[in-house]
Amino acid sequence: MSQLSSGICRRLNEAPQEEIDQLASGHTVQLLSIKKVAPTPSSTTATDRYRIIISDGVHFVQAMLATQLNDLVTNGDINKNTVVIIDKLACNFVQDKRLIIILDLHVVSRAEEKIGAPTAPPSTQDAPPPAVVEAASSSVASPATSSSTAQAKQPQPQPRTGPSGRGGKSNNWTIKARVTQKSDIRTWSNQRGEGKLFNVTLMDESGEIRGTGFNAVVDELYEKFEEGKVYYISKARVNLAKKKFSNLQNDYELSLEKNTEVEECLETTSVPMMKYNFVEFPSLLDVIGIVKEVGPLGEITSKATNRTIPKRDLTIVDTSQYSVRLTLWGKQAEQFAADDLPVVAFKGVKVGDFGGRTLSMVSSSIMSISPDIEEAHLLRGWYDGIGTEKTFQSHTSGSSGASFGGFNRNEMRHLSDVKESQLGMSDKAEFFSTRATIMHIKSESISYPACPTQGCNKKVVDVGSGWRCEKCDKTFERPEHRYIMSMAVADWSGQAWLQGFNEAGLVVFGKTADEVHEIKERNEAEYNALMAQASGVTFNFSCRAKQDTYNDQTRVRYGISRITSLDYREEAKHLVDLLKSSWAQ
Repeated sequence: MSQLSSGICRRLNEAPQEEIDQLASGHTVQLLSIKKVAPTPSSTTATDRYRIIISDGVHFVQAMLATQLNDLVTNGDINKNTVVIIDKLACNFVQDKRLIIILDLHVVSRAEEKIGAPTAPPSTQDAPPPAVVEAASSSVASPATSSSTAQAKQPQPQPRTGPSGRGGKSNNWTIKARVTQKSDIRTWSNQRGEGKLFNVTLMDESGEIRGTGFNAVVDELYEKFEEGKVYYISKARVNLAKKKFSNLQNDYELSLEKNTEVEECLETTSVPMMKYNFVEFPSLLDVIGIVKEVGPLGEITSKATNRTIPKRDLTIVDTSQYSVRLTLWGKQAEQFAADDLPVVAFKGVKVGDFGGRTLSMVSSSIMSISPDIEEAHLLRGWYDGIGTEKTFQSHTSGSSGASFGGFNRNEMRHLSDVKESQLGMSDKAEFFSTRATIMHIKSESISYPACPTQGCNKKVVDVGSGWRCEKCDKTFERPEHRYIMSMAVADWSGQAWLQGFNEAGLVVFGKTADEVHEIKERNEAEYNALMAQASGVTFNFSCRAKQDTYNDQTRVRYGISRITSLDYREEAKHLVDLLKSSWAQ
């Protein structure tokens, strides 16, 4: 008979939240019951979930089995009375109740009778009843939930409403809600005048609603609101929602006015932190994923305002084994820093199809790093357990072989196939991934003198006294050279000419264009040796194919969207996955 870890069930049932991590692994328990949880009406996933009862021979407690362990049930590896060692668990606290999630385990023995006569721990007020466990495991809401509707600050009789409802034409009501998102102050100027505005997203247990303040209200209320805090709000006007400015599922919105009252509420336990409606990447609105790659901070220039806007691309993955590019803008792009592959939840992101399925934050989107919700814990457990060994396929449009900016190893195309398929001959640009070796680089001119103003990059002209940029209307002492390259690449099937810009040159040469230009001016032999050194090197390319007309001749140009050196560990993983796939059987 196996020796169980006596006392662990009681400790898991009574330990405060800060001590749970100390109890996360190394416990031998017996599984008294394994039952499939019936999906709730609010469930957004078809994945089966299993509730289990674990015993240490003295006491028993309920827990949920992480979905990545479902195969152990379906394959019969674990069943009633199986003895296992818990290698990893997590515990979520749902409205002061606890939900134990088994993230990893291994089997010790299957041929066992029930060990001991376990009973419920002496204090069971922390152990959620089955209905709570099922709801918490299948819901996508934040762990903090409440059964009450929006609460009035004072109990005197008056119309009351929650964010998901309407308080009638009268504004004689008070809501208690959490600010889940506060926008920056935005300004406008048109024929009718100038102004400014901001908006907040308010949430209680009944739903979400958007509130907007204009002009003088911005000065009065903007500093009062802080994201994450709970407020009593009254004397605001209820209007029909302008759907083109909001992605909330609410037919109404609030107009914050001069007499609107906002008072912070310190009693916050009854108001949930955040509500998500997570789906896997093929259909997107609220998304949760592991940030696998963080791109460098860049900028674009808005055609409408001629202003530069910071941007940063993230690559996120989830259990669907897909990856998708998500773009951050403005302050979020500048301030984002995550080097430890965090779980990040995004609410209300915009879905795009530029070169494949992509995501983008908008002004009303919300980002939460390492949120304390069940989905985040399960995703963290899955990725740490088996996700690091997986190969992720990027989302692509029907005619594309790679999403913009992302190399798709699963849909690589050889060069002759790209030409035979006539990619780029349609009206729209088409994208593909390929692996090829540089055979030759046109060395006569691989860079141009550019404006050193950040975000400009326009060509400057030598006017004798300096270098002039017509766009910026400035003259500089010296330019900043940027790459503009034409290279012949080849694979086993043929050859093609690719056009690359600054990012491609930095990868190929490992030097800035200024440094290479200086070498060319100083020592022609050293420059030629550098060109020769770059030839014969193999890279992974993400390319854009599009028609181009020059001197009345139409041809297809292949531009480099992204170039990366070979990662032999990733290549080996891909080959292993390929050998295990149905293709190799």
